[in-house]
Amino acid sequence: ATISRTADQWFVSITVDTDQNHLPPAENQGTVGVDLGVSALATLSTGEKVVGAKPHKALLSRLQRLSRSLSRKVKGSANRHKAKMKLAKLHARIANIRQDSLHQLTTDLTRRFHTIGIEDLNVSGMVKNRHLSRAISDMGFFEFRRQLEYKAGMRGSVVVIADRFFASSKTCSAPGCGHKVDKLPLSVREWTCPKCGAVHDRDVNAANNLEEYASAALSNHAVSY
Repeated sequence: ATISRTADQWFVSITVDTDQNHLPPAENQGTVGVDLGVSALATLSTGEKVVGAKPHKALLSRLQRLSRSLSRKVKGSANRHKAKMKLAKLHARIANIRQDSLHQLTTDLTRRFHTIGIEDLNVSGMVKNRHLSRAISDMGFFEFRRQLEYKAGMRGSVVVIADRFFASSKTCSAPGCGHKVDKLPLSVREWTCPKCGAVHDRDVNAANNLEEYASAALSNHAVSY
């Protein structure tokens, strides 16, 4: 057993061996591409968009207020201990909201689709962008992939990880086109292919390309887990 503590709550984790390691198989609604983002946590190639909970952003003012209150307390005092505990409980609440949101999304994806295509995001590099670091951390991209992979394994599904340099957003997903534009700033949310004239929602286009990538990788037996 492993005993841990989060804020004012104690937990005991007990590991046991069991033969029941699998969830019911996926419904097999086909292959889906999932593009992760900041404005929407996930955009699916089906056209669905899932808005993340963004708990850190929602509770930021309260977090700042409790942090200022803690800094004003005398070190070693009972009031400082109380303020520290309040701040720890808020951090725990933020983490729980984020985890719950990710669990709902990853459970839904692995329940519905047998093959799921996602990008190999360089999260550590992305958070170095001071304009996006807080939003990226608030979404929990790394945790999304972790949950998706272990749940897919339990259902017998497949997660295909696209190469980090795969230009999912900049490549036209229109059938028979595949034209790649040289530049596509993050501020551009919709663009028109100069070759075929197709108008793309940036995120849906990326998800469509990830779906195609996953299907091709599966058919070529070049699947990454």
